[in-house]
Amino acid sequence: MSSYMTIGTWIRDRGRLTPERTAIDFCDRTVTYGELDRDSSRLAAELMGRGLGRGDRVAVLADNCPEYVTLFFACAKAGLVMTPLNWRLAPPELAYQVDHSGASVVLASRSRLEQAEQVVAEAEHRPPIRPLEDPPEAEGDVDVVVEDDDPLFLIYTSGTTGRPKGAVLTHANCFWTNTAIDRLMDVTTFDVVLQVLPQFHVGGWNVQPLLAWWKGATVVLEPSFDPGRALRLIEEKRVTTMMGVPANYLFMAEHPSFATTDLSSLRMAVVGGAPMPESLIETWTARGVSLVQGYGLSEASPNVLGLPPEYVKEKVGYAGKAYPHVEVALEGSDGSLIDGPGTGELLVRGPSVFAGYWNDPAATAEAMRGGWLHTGDVAERDADGFYRIRDRIKDMYISGGENVYPAEVESVLMAHPDVVEAAVVGVPDERWGEAGVAVVVTRRPLDPEELLDWCRGRLARFKVPREVRFVDALPRSGMNKVLKREIVEMLEAQR
Repeated sequence: MSSYMTIGTWIRDRGRLTPERTAIDFCDRTVTYGELDRDSSRLAAELMGRGLGRGDRVAVLADNCPEYVTLFFACAKAGLVMTPLNWRLAPPELAYQVDHSGASVVLASRSRLEQAEQVVAEAEHRPPIRPLEDPPEAEGDVDVVVEDDDPLFLIYTSGTTGRPKGAVLTHANCFWTNTAIDRLMDVTTFDVVLQVLPQFHVGGWNVQPLLAWWKGATVVLEPSFDPGRALRLIEEKRVTTMMGVPANYLFMAEHPSFATTDLSSLRMAVVGGAPMPESLIETWTARGVSLVQGYGLSEASPNVLGLPPEYVKEKVGYAGKAYPHVEVALEGSDGSLIDGPGTGELLVRGPSVFAGYWNDPAATAEAMRGGWLHTGDVAERDADGFYRIRDRIKDMYISGGENVYPAEVESVLMAHPDVVEAAVVGVPDERWGEAGVAVVVTRRPLDPEELLDWCRGRLARFKVPREVRFVDALPRSGMNKVLKREIVEMLEAQR
């Protein structure tokens, strides 16, 4: 008998209650709740027939597709651990994750089969590869006792420092993070959710999709993000809610069809990954769309902070307050907790905080010292108790003895009417120790001095970048986050 918190029960309940309702709308192919429940049971039976057992890892290398969802619920029912692989990584990087996780099998979409073969060829242990789209080989169902604290996801972090670490998320973690987000942005059984985030990221599951499938809503699932197509789907499918990072909303707002697209059905758009620039907030709210901003990280399943839509203009740049069932705090440089307004490292605890890093007790102990998850992010808390994320601790640089948070400088640059995107990194400087270099995408040719003057009028002198470089596009991850490492490497190569 499974616990009622385990995620496999969600799709069993929906398969019984609303079997004919559409669970997934994918490229105009629909999957009902009854089909999703049936096929996930059959796939679970097949995987167990292959010799896999509770706690075994199932790696998946695929673009977004309904079969990915079927596999997820199959793992949930069988007590298996789904290990999504980021297809943007190189084969040696993915081979490390296959080896480190000890995956028993790799399921790959047909579009990724060749890549999967390269990955397995480079791995030390070589699990079999199964095409993800193949129908399940087995009939019937599984009867596995799955507990709340059993692992469900093994999500590899980006590896900004050294090798990536595998964050273990349990069924209970996912139950509580979806319960928490439901308290702020209530997905209903009648919603139509647009899902454009990649399913190799925890945000592609635990920000809206799993909650939607729990509630019996319809998820319009996209293979990847295309701004024009996303706008068209909002209008044609009468999408009521969606989640994206600021870059998604920027690219949609910059699209020629944005002004004429009917957005009247979109009651709520969720923003995460980074603060949304004020000008972009105004662009979307002017179209009548309510924005819910937030902050999270994989190790917290990921939902930590949320900003209700009524505060979107009053608290521009803020990620909000802790979700229900989540506790946050600020830690000062001396290791003590900060009371009242202040700035420090953001700490998190609660039932959605991960079980630890896979086979890495030392890294787990370091991340969870004092019983709190140390996020590595610097946050500021105001007198009203709202939090804004200043920057990653590792991204901060020291110029002339003063701390500079690139996100603050980037926000000023983004406020310039001709700046589309901006990223600031610290580089060695003989005079000041470190200085900032701004890498900028613009709408029209600009003189670097114009942007530097713009900054001088709005920032303290030590925060003004030393120079500005223009590029056609910023390097981004699969979640559309700016890759600061690649910018630093580019600047070093140009020295």
